[in-house]
This record gives sequence, C-alpha cells and structure tokens, in this order.
Amino acid sequence: MDSETEPDRQDGPQLPLDAATWAAAVEMYRNRYSFVAVGPRAHEDWLPDVAAVMRREVADPRGWSGRDPEQGDEELEEDPAFPFRVPPTDETGAAEWRSRLFEIPRSAGVRLLVMLATDAMDVSRQYGFAERRPSMEERAQAILSRFPEGSQFFTNTRHGDHPDFYERVTGCWPMTQYSWDFGLLAVSREEVGLIWSFDAS
Repeated sequence: MDSETEPDRQDGPQLPLDAATWAAAVEMYRNRYSFVAVGPRAHEDWLPDVAAVMRREVADPRGWSGRDPEQGDEELEEDPAFPFRVPPTDETGAAEWRSRLFEIPRSAGVRLLVMLATDAMDVSRQYGFAERRPSMEERAQAILSRFPEGSQFFTNTRHGDHPDFYERVTGCWPMTQYSWDFGLLAVSREEVGLIWSFDAS
C-alpha cells in the first residue's frame, strides 16, 4: 500500500492554531465513536488531570470545542467517566494503569490520529484513503500542534519500537469498558489531551 511507504505530508506552512482550525481538525472524528477533550494540567503527576478530563469535570482551557459522543446520555448519571476506566488513586493501581500506556514520538502521532478516524480504526479499510490522506494528516498535525515541543505522547498499544499506525494494529490494552479501543494521550506543561476511539461492537 502506498500509504505505508510514503512519508507524512508536511507541505507548506502550518496554519496557526485557533478555535476554528481546532474545530475543523476535531471534525475528522465526526463519523467515529470518538472522544476528544483537553483539560488543564494542574499537577506535576498528570494522572489526576487525566481523570478530571475523563470525568468531564474540567472545561477546555481555551474554550475550544471537543467531541463527546456520550453527552446527555443517561450512562453519565451513574458513571461520569463512561466509557473510560479512570486511573486509580492508590500507588499500586496507578502504576498498573500507567503500565498500559506506551510513549511514542511526535512523528508517530500524526498517523495514530489519522488511524483513530478511519473505519474500524484500520487504514486499509478506509474507503478512498489515498485521496483523503492529505487532509486527514493536515488535521492531525493541527491537533498535535496544540502540544508544543517537550510534550509527551502516549498510546495503549505496543506497536513496535518505531510504530507505523498505517499498518494494522492487532492488539491493545483497553483503557475503557470496551474490549477494543485506541487513543492518544498528550501531555504538555499546561494541558492534557485525550483523543480516543472506541469499538463498542
């Protein structure tokens, strides 16, 4: 497949990130069961900040739009974090939760974010991917640009030492109540972001 051998496109200057550019980037997930939210980072250990985003306790620090497919659903009355499994607060539980995450380089984040927006989270099953790829990668780069140099990026699959998420991913450590989910956790000095896609089948 050409998509597995071509480098990610980075032609032309990157558009400055603003509310409209962010909203257009998040729109990439409109046809997926996906959650996109950013919250403030208030702790050196960012696990409580991630939990706050999962529980929908915090708003986007910039006031920008996200995506929450569960908004208004009755499930949230019983479990505000649904469908996420919130990081435990005890040391042992927190360490176990962290062990399901694997740090990836920024360069792998573009393809991961694109993969999360494709049919069945599998690039090979995305209709017309060759034509859609440039715009999808541009939106993924816009999302990543919110997190400046020095940020860390994590995902819940060990997809090799040099992950290429345009190759089919065959396993994950679920971070939700579903048995199959993938996502990107982004951590900067000021913000934490979750871009997560689920398979509820």
